[in-house]
Amino acid sequence: MRTTNRKIDLFLDSGAYSAWKQNVEIDIKEYIQFVKEHEEHLEVYANLDVIGDAEATLKNQHIMEKAGLNPLPCFHHKESIKYLKKYLSKYKYIALGGMVGIKGDLSIWLDDLFTNYLTDKKGMPIVKVHGFGLTSLRLMLRYPWYSVDSTSWVLTSRLGSVYVPRYRSGKFIYDKDAWKICVSSRSPDKKAGVHIEAFSPKQQEIVFQYFKDKGYCLGKSEYKTVNEGYELEKNERFISKVENGKRKVEIIVEDGLCNNYMLRDELNVVFFSDLERHLPEWPWLYKKHLSTKGFGL
Repeated sequence: MRTTNRKIDLFLDSGAYSAWKQNVEIDIKEYIQFVKEHEEHLEVYANLDVIGDAEATLKNQHIMEKAGLNPLPCFHHKESIKYLKKYLSKYKYIALGGMVGIKGDLSIWLDDLFTNYLTDKKGMPIVKVHGFGLTSLRLMLRYPWYSVDSTSWVLTSRLGSVYVPRYRSGKFIYDKDAWKICVSSRSPDKKAGVHIEAFSPKQQEIVFQYFKDKGYCLGKSEYKTVNEGYELEKNERFISKVENGKRKVEIIVEDGLCNNYMLRDELNVVFFSDLERHLPEWPWLYKKHLSTKGFGL
């Protein structure tokens, strides 16, 4: 049997944000070595940015370039605009970061950048822009990003929810913010979105049609309380710890989105893949003042 090595192209994030949150320092020499060892598979790799220190981030950019690499530079929220100007004078592909956990309307900052620095007078992009940690669909659709990344698809599924596109004139549409619907058969987390059971019969019909179109079903679970020491039967799993000699068991009657997070993962990936296909081909016009039409959300 003949086998071939399938080429893959990856976008490598330095992990600087996660390291910063965990108070861990990443050695830039080790990062450079890692990039060089795997460069054949890396279509893009980010600079090792230093959260809260724009000058150190710029220094790391130069260090990596002197090592023979071409990392993606990153400009962060609240950094001096002079750093953005430095990157724009030299690079055709940059990243915007520091957007995770920002309180307030992030579009104020992004409007300024895309209006005054990242697009021309007609609103066409002058550089490719990547959005780090961009979780808002509204912001994804509002600006002419070249690329974005986010963990929202997996975090949403682990909280029991899935993305479902809006529905208009008999079609699912991707030019408006999607529904984020909690489908978990367990007690729903209110932060995860509106539960499917709270939808009207007509809305449920539309949502279930989307599931069916994509090859998924809601599924069904039943529950019971058992004594400590109970041995699980087929299609059962514990969903609580022992308390007062008792614990809860979930019975998977039908495998589906309500009881299988991996299926929710898959459906959310399908949603974002469909969203990407429905976006205009880059570069597309930034329509700041068209706040309710098309992709100028």
